[in-house]
Amino acid sequence: MDRLEAMAMFVATVDQGSLAAAARTFACSPAKVTRALQMLEERSGERLIHRNARRLRLTDAGERRLAVYRTVLAELEEVEGGRSGDRVEGVVAVTAPELFGRLHVMPVVETFLARHPAARARALLLNRMVDLVEEGMDVAVRLAPLPDSGIVARKLGEVRKLVCAAPAYLEQAGAPATPAELQRHVCIGEEEGDAGTLWRFAETGARRSATFSVNIRPRLALNSAGTSIDAAVRGHGICRALSYQVAEHVSAGRLVTLLDAFEPEATPVSLVFHPVPRRNATLRAFIEHAAPRLRDDLAAVARRI
Repeated sequence: MDRLEAMAMFVATVDQGSLAAAARTFACSPAKVTRALQMLEERSGERLIHRNARRLRLTDAGERRLAVYRTVLAELEEVEGGRSGDRVEGVVAVTAPELFGRLHVMPVVETFLARHPAARARALLLNRMVDLVEEGMDVAVRLAPLPDSGIVARKLGEVRKLVCAAPAYLEQAGAPATPAELQRHVCIGEEEGDAGTLWRFAETGARRSATFSVNIRPRLALNSAGTSIDAAVRGHGICRALSYQVAEHVSAGRLVTLLDAFEPEATPVSLVFHPVPRRNATLRAFIEHAAPRLRDDLAAVARRI
């Protein structure tokens, strides 16, 4: 078997999550893909993928080899004028937090597809950190500080952590003057109702890194930020939300921000992706399309609150 073909089968297996899916891509049997992986493992002298009936997991050696194989294949396609060179076609896989994805990422995906009729997209909107390699994703929106790693990132902006309530609730219960006063208010959280949760704040007049936490015992505990915000808009209590989640409600007067003087440091928002697939025309085109639009969206949110 050709070594380059084996590399391509290895990459497809990782990206698509199974031997069978990779086999369908190459119109061959899963046994041939298995032989390709075995050949690469024999040549490298290392196990590259742990395989069982339910899932595949890259070893550390597999992650290193994956980066090398992507480089080799991408450079070869560019030299030969293949689809990675200049044609925008094929699939780009995108992941983002559920609500941010629904409000901001999906409109960008839709305009990208409208501009590039030969391209396709797969979106995974989940409120957890998605491993790009293990889950076959090309690009992710991260709402968090980024760890020091080999991944490439573009800073899009920041989102603020806000405490909000509806005017109707504040007329009845009053507004808390300090974070400690939240403990006598009806709070809406995303934890079990009897477990409590910590809301973090910054010391007034101190450096933004000087923080403290208040233990909140939510009377209403929900598993969705959007649902928590909806309950706050209806006057059922005080919620904690990110600025992009409530910008429209605050701008329209349906919610009022509270305790602004104690607001903690903003959370960075970044577009992250593998370093090598930037050479892929489709992924490169998506990043160039998405980054400025998401940056503008976040700037618009900042202007509204």
